[in-house]
Amino acid sequence: MTRKWFAFLPNLISLGRLVLVPVSVDMIASRRWVEALAIFLVAGISDALDGWIARRFDLRSELGAYLDAIADKALLICDYVTLAIVGELPMALALLVVSRDVMIIGAVILSWLLDRPMRIKPLWISKANTAGQIGLVALVLAVLAFGWPLGFWGIVGQWTVAALTLASLAAYFRRWVTHMSA
Repeated sequence: MTRKWFAFLPNLISLGRLVLVPVSVDMIASRRWVEALAIFLVAGISDALDGWIARRFDLRSELGAYLDAIADKALLICDYVTLAIVGELPMALALLVVSRDVMIIGAVILSWLLDRPMRIKPLWISKANTAGQIGLVALVLAVLAFGWPLGFWGIVGQWTVAALTLASLAAYFRRWVTHMSA
């Protein structure tokens, strides 16, 4: 029984990260910046931990891959939207981040509906995009938590995330068009 529970541990950690999403949104909406930053950091650490456990003990599963991706995307999308709503990030940037994911999911669903399912694997630009998105949220929350000025690095971060998001969308769109045209 212990082995079965341990085998599900990475998935439980991902589910825990998913549970943190509404808490994170509440902390940002309430402008409780220190708590929001702490939750974001705990989510990041849990993401690294569940991945390490899954790889180290060969506990990788299809369910785990989906849960991990859903938890990551839910946290980032919700944090971007909430930070935009409270005026700490441009709404256009939040809409770009959300739109990219909606378009990718829509393309995957359309390929399934047209009986041309495609396997999605992360591209290097997508990994860079995710890192940039995480970095910007962490920067904004840290600036707000410690009362530092956002200044130059905030603008650079926003433009970098916008560029990476567009580049990632273009790369996935190109892959999808190639797949659908074959």
